[in-house]
Amino acid sequence: MKIQKYLFQLLLFISLLLFPYHINVKAENKHDQLERRTYIVHMDKSHMPASFEDHHEWYYSSLRSAADSAQMLYTYNSVIHGFSTRLTDEEATSLENQPGTLSLVPETRYELHTTRTPAFLGLGINDKLLPTSTSQGDVIIGLIDTGVWPELKSFDDMGLDPVPSSWKGECEEGTNFKSSNCNRKLIGARFFCKGYEAILGPIDESTESKSPRDDDGHGTHTATTAAGSATTSANLFGYASGTARGMAPHARIAAYKACWLGGCFTSDILAAMEKAIDERVDILSMSIGGSISEYYRDTVAVGAFTAMKKGILVSCSAGNAGPDSGSLSNLAPWITTVGAGTIDRDFPAYVILGDGRNFTGASLYSGKPLPSKLLSLTYAGKASNMTSGSFCMTGSLNSEDVKGKIVVCDRGGNSRVQKGLVVRKAGGVGMILANTEAYGEELVADAHLIPAASLGLKGAEDIKKYISSGRKPTATIGFSGTELGVQPSPVVASFSSRGPNPLTPEILKPDLIAPGVNILAGWTGKVGPTGLDGDTRHVSFNIISGTSMSCPHLSGLAALVKASHPEWSPAAIKSALMTTAYTAYKNGKTIIDVATGLPSTPFDYGAGHVDPIAALDPGLVYDATVKDYVDFLCALNYSSDQIKHTTAEEYSCSSSKTYKLGDLNYPSFAVTLETTPENQDRKAMSTMKYTRTLTNVGRPATYKASVSTHTASLKVIVEPESLSFNTINEKKSFTVTVSADSMPSGTSSFAHLTWSDGKHTVTSPIAFTWI
Repeated sequence: MKIQKYLFQLLLFISLLLFPYHINVKAENKHDQLERRTYIVHMDKSHMPASFEDHHEWYYSSLRSAADSAQMLYTYNSVIHGFSTRLTDEEATSLENQPGTLSLVPETRYELHTTRTPAFLGLGINDKLLPTSTSQGDVIIGLIDTGVWPELKSFDDMGLDPVPSSWKGECEEGTNFKSSNCNRKLIGARFFCKGYEAILGPIDESTESKSPRDDDGHGTHTATTAAGSATTSANLFGYASGTARGMAPHARIAAYKACWLGGCFTSDILAAMEKAIDERVDILSMSIGGSISEYYRDTVAVGAFTAMKKGILVSCSAGNAGPDSGSLSNLAPWITTVGAGTIDRDFPAYVILGDGRNFTGASLYSGKPLPSKLLSLTYAGKASNMTSGSFCMTGSLNSEDVKGKIVVCDRGGNSRVQKGLVVRKAGGVGMILANTEAYGEELVADAHLIPAASLGLKGAEDIKKYISSGRKPTATIGFSGTELGVQPSPVVASFSSRGPNPLTPEILKPDLIAPGVNILAGWTGKVGPTGLDGDTRHVSFNIISGTSMSCPHLSGLAALVKASHPEWSPAAIKSALMTTAYTAYKNGKTIIDVATGLPSTPFDYGAGHVDPIAALDPGLVYDATVKDYVDFLCALNYSSDQIKHTTAEEYSCSSSKTYKLGDLNYPSFAVTLETTPENQDRKAMSTMKYTRTLTNVGRPATYKASVSTHTASLKVIVEPESLSFNTINEKKSFTVTVSADSMPSGTSSFAHLTWSDGKHTVTSPIAFTWI
């Protein structure tokens, strides 16, 4: 009995001792959970001490020296070099300061939702504001391009209603393409090659399908960007993982193949446009470089005029000739001309030099990583006997100078990915793609075939100086997967073509910008993601860049507006997209031009970056009719024949009427002023007047005008200062009087005119150029 009592007291004593300990352990664990955060730790494997046989051991030792109780979650061997772990702030600081640690990136919660552009544009957040899927399904987007790859899930028609009764097209059969390849999503497909064959001879059907099938990839990419069905688990080699969907995922697609491996010929393009118009598409998307000849000589402009007459909005790419000024194409005012901006997603890659410096670039490389040791580094300009050797053109590199080395190649002259193949053929093992001044800090990611990363101008120049320093330059390249939430975004892409309008300076172009950099969308099963002969990889999605990508974004968004407002004209839809576009970030600062790092201007972004949710309810629109565009042609002093060539109809200009280019009812203003070179001290004043008409498409309201100018040398007066609308579709006119001091030729300045009723803001850019 005494023994039992003794054991009970002993157990009680032990329990009393342990009980507070359990409380303290739980408290410490809770405290630990509150204080620790997960980090992705990027390590420079080249800094691993020789005492470690394995980099995993080194990672573990580094972590233990900074945080003894921390545990590794994962180690990474290819996407990055490093590991993930949970650390307190103090432990994170300690680890970050250790030799070999490149950076610690706090983990961010990502939701697999879209391929990013719908979410970036606010569509994922505000889907309840969008037109219903039924009304979207009534809209047909026609794309003139390189065809389609119909087997992709992006063309799945599950859940779609029957094809709209308005559709008059069909699915044309040909090589590797049957009528059964079409469905309720891909409702039509045709091909046009007579012009092509007349010049280059019969199509070689062993290398190219004489049918709507896409052997290039471009057409599939643009089609799925505009209206691809939602597809889960989309990615390119693990990059940009998520659910892919087009801008108008319930709209129908009609593909018109007029572009072949040898190019796009105007006779085929015009035939395709005609067929699309006859078959009653609602939106016509053309990511094709246009002419800068007079409108009556421009096939795309001519075909687009007819489309506009039939109520079809035509969206075209602005071109990839930026950042040079006046580099635009597709200039007709009845075309919506789209430039390119970035989104808030990057694909970081790291260039680490032997002197310890680290530069962040971009890459989609997914193959075998470089060895852990630092490798010799050289500049292509020093490894070639050719004057253009720095660009890594075919056959330009000396094998003895690049074998086993990482080679720095200047961007330009040939394909970015092709440069890597040139390096590999010469015996190089990696490439750093160096931006030149023309590209600034723009980073375009590519699915390279050798370990490679693109770098902005500043980093590239630093690396070139390092190579020339006289030391034995070494480097390595690491890859870091996908990064979201990148800021600032958007920025204007360096390659995006710029104004002023080289043909008609009185019309501001581009009209606006949309996402066009590193865009994930569907791809052909015929060629690899680079399109190069040596690329044998096959993917369902690809990431590419260009105004070719921004154009179908706009086309799909225009389809959403059309679905909400089927009665609107192409000009009204265009106006809604333009006047609701934004030109500044949430902090009020103007969108950056990545080519210069400076604030961009309306010559770069037009009316601004598209905002689709705002465009569904613009309040007011600047509408235009066929007569308005004919009057514009009259203002150009076109002859009756030239007008007929443009419009395909007989129109004449009245001899009793004065026509002015500035009076076209356009949603933006471009003012050209003459410089007075003599006696500049007097600053001769120029005055010009413009008339515009607004149509109410919203509630009854009174709108008040306000003007923001960027310089004191301009004076802009709006009369009347307020407009009251009582009924839907009511029209009210106003005048804008511009007075400006004489400035040196080539000078530009900008202002913005905004009409607001307290809910809607209807904004138009005003660009001034002295000539």
